[in-house]
Amino acid sequence: MKPVHWRRMLPALLAVSLTALGVVAASPPAGAAAAPILPGPFDDSFYTPPSPLPAGKPGDVLRWRPSVPLLNVANADAWQVMYLSTDAQGHPDAVTGTILVPKGADPAAAPIVGYAVGTQGPAFKCTASKAMERGTLYDQPAINDSLSSGYAVAVTDYEGYSPATVPTYITGQSEGPAVIDSVRAAQNLPAARLAKTAKVIFQGYSQGGGASMWAGEKQPAYAPELNVVGVVAGGVPADLTEVAKGLDGYVGFGFLAFAAVGLDAAYPDLKLDSFLNDTGRQQLADAKKNACVAELLLNYSFKRISDYTTASPLDTPQWRARLAENKLGAHPPRVPVFQYHASIDEIVNTPQAEALHRTYCAAGVREQWQTYVADHATGILAGNADAHQWIVKRFAGDPAPANC
Repeated sequence: MKPVHWRRMLPALLAVSLTALGVVAASPPAGAAAAPILPGPFDDSFYTPPSPLPAGKPGDVLRWRPSVPLLNVANADAWQVMYLSTDAQGHPDAVTGTILVPKGADPAAAPIVGYAVGTQGPAFKCTASKAMERGTLYDQPAINDSLSSGYAVAVTDYEGYSPATVPTYITGQSEGPAVIDSVRAAQNLPAARLAKTAKVIFQGYSQGGGASMWAGEKQPAYAPELNVVGVVAGGVPADLTEVAKGLDGYVGFGFLAFAAVGLDAAYPDLKLDSFLNDTGRQQLADAKKNACVAELLLNYSFKRISDYTTASPLDTPQWRARLAENKLGAHPPRVPVFQYHASIDEIVNTPQAEALHRTYCAAGVREQWQTYVADHATGILAGNADAHQWIVKRFAGDPAPANC
């Protein structure tokens, strides 16, 4: 007999259980829509946003379902959610993510880490929530550190991860709201029982370092109600133009190609396809369907923009303008920051990140800057322990260090 997947059984089981128990919808927080009582869907259609999007506010939960992350099943309750957010052009969009609450913790007293994952890849199969369920998410040690300390964690998938869409990779104007609204969604999900007044820290590395910093920059205007007490950001791609210069023709070219695809998905006016040659169209189409991080490295190392285009889009006014919109530093965070970087980072060059550190210091941000003797991939592990201790101390209310 063919086994029945647990997700196919849950809707019927939960419907019977909820009806039998007389469960009704929890009262939504003021100004927020009520989260659905029943979970689902339980197949990949979960990731496809409803069309048109329902009315609501950023952070409202549109759908949810139980999740079983392999590395966390013993110590956290977990739910996948789809929530309202805001895209790079200021329009409403829908984003998925995962909410984790440590077992044994009092949710009402738990701080929340809004965790922004690093690069996953353009293919739908690479979605962070899928990687978490497979047990292959390389950010998992940092997430587990927070869970072990009694903190809830909200992990965004970022905009565009669905069977029919393309992720808006590395686009800070999209990533910042996605991270912020994952925390709002965690607070709006009745099953999580998290407090609206909970202390919040944004954390991430690489793409996630940029995304967490964007969340820190946008939060005062976008989500002033959140009780944010810090930002932890490693391997930050602060200046995409400078990062691109270090990738063209080198080992990390696949990340540059993915960044072009992501920006084009965020801004249709960029018209990436009009710059591509036949090789570019074929290989980028394949990457959108099949490439995760390993493929970006294995299949695209040492390639050049000129291998895929008839003319470089980076030289045009439209692309330069969009890259400028997604350069960090214009609105420094109003909370303490721990920023760290690998000293021999071959993917996200260190000088442009250090320039952001100087910008924040000049603006009065209380920032600690730390480098580690590591390359990009090992930098996340090199910084994890210090990053976690910084988080622990901020949630405890200790004064933040600074080395400006």
